[in-house]
Amino acid sequence: MAVRADIMNRVKSQGLQQLGDGAYAWLAPHGTWGWSNAGLIVDGGESLLVDTLYDLDLTGEMLQRMRDAEPCTRRIGTLVNTHANGDHTHGNELVSGADIIASTASAQEMAELPPEAMAAFVAAAGEMGEVGNYFLHCFGQFRFQGIRYTPPTRTFDGALSLQVGDKPVHLLEVGPAHTRGDVLVHSPSDRAVFTGDILFIEGTPIMWEGPVGNWIKACRLIEEMDVDHIVPGHGPITDQKGVAAVRHYLEYIRDQARARYDAGMDAFEAAKDIELAEYSAWSDPERIAVNVDSLYREFTGEKQATDIMVLFGQMAELAGYPVTSDDNAAG
Repeated sequence: MAVRADIMNRVKSQGLQQLGDGAYAWLAPHGTWGWSNAGLIVDGGESLLVDTLYDLDLTGEMLQRMRDAEPCTRRIGTLVNTHANGDHTHGNELVSGADIIASTASAQEMAELPPEAMAAFVAAAGEMGEVGNYFLHCFGQFRFQGIRYTPPTRTFDGALSLQVGDKPVHLLEVGPAHTRGDVLVHSPSDRAVFTGDILFIEGTPIMWEGPVGNWIKACRLIEEMDVDHIVPGHGPITDQKGVAAVRHYLEYIRDQARARYDAGMDAFEAAKDIELAEYSAWSDPERIAVNVDSLYREFTGEKQATDIMVLFGQMAELAGYPVTSDDNAAG
């Protein structure tokens, strides 16, 4: 597959990082919307890939770099999708013949926003006013056309133990949190854990699902792991201090949102009112709109999620895009 020139330029500032003997992290050049990390575990001629990327060009380049480092990855035996979001699953079709594993909840959620839906959103963005401009700011650099939806071939609930050569690999379902079925991939032999989007490092976490208590619990679980390498879904490799920072953000937003809920403020008013303090330096601080909306649903017991384009309209406004009521109607 030909790789376009802009992809080649971008990968110079990202790439394959060796964690140890037969363990690697693939790091995106930055951790904002769509720019996700992945992982590779190799032993005894067998290989396990943790997540694919948002489009086929990005995934193809990553797989080529992995093959250069580890020839056995020319045929990857197992692919684990840590959750349902497309920036961790859209490249699945390029890992042909692999056993694709995800939690049951993730597999169900994955089917709800296939690649062709993202392609349609991007195509329509020009008619959506400033909400569309914000949407293109987030996703316009990726190519969703022509991606074939490739779902998991195997699902599990709770926990699943795998073997890669002589290396045990443990899958731990910690969702619903960021999404409905988030999974950690722990390789004790490599002293490594791949967290998916339970961790955003130097970027603002986004809580599409919740409850927040599950996410906080997942952070504490990672903090207690005896590992040297913590590979987040977005951002640089981190340590327990980085995990604690994510947990503290979640705890802070929970407490701040609760106080405003109890005072009778609506969710978007609360999101605009909360002082982000040190967290304002993290990328994408406007995601607080989604986080507070999810927290309010948790406080009220509301099961129906807010329309995603309403949430994007709120984030666009917080990010400085002058959203009007017509913009929201276009969505």
